[in-house]
Amino acid sequence: MLESSVQITTTDPSRLIRRLCKHWSHKFEVTYDDRHGSIPFGSGHCELRADEGRLTAEVRAEDPAQLEKLETVVADHLQRMAADETFSFDWKRRA
Repeated sequence: MLESSVQITTTDPSRLIRRLCKHWSHKFEVTYDDRHGSIPFGSGHCELRADEGRLTAEVRAEDPAQLEKLETVVADHLQRMAADETFSFDWKRRA
């Protein structure tokens, strides 16, 4: 399993977790609260964690193409959910 993570600075990480998880709850069996979110995609998995002023997103997938796709999908959706903030995504991959 391949893994990648990113940390973004945000004024309300809990809000992003709630919005992203609610958005995908019609397609996947997500779980979330104000500090943590879990999204089981068919091709991988995403974990979200809120800390003071920061959101950490971790994605896992079986192959590099799936991992790259999840990075893009999660980043795009987080940016859309943010409304008035602009993020920079610097994914760090782990084997």
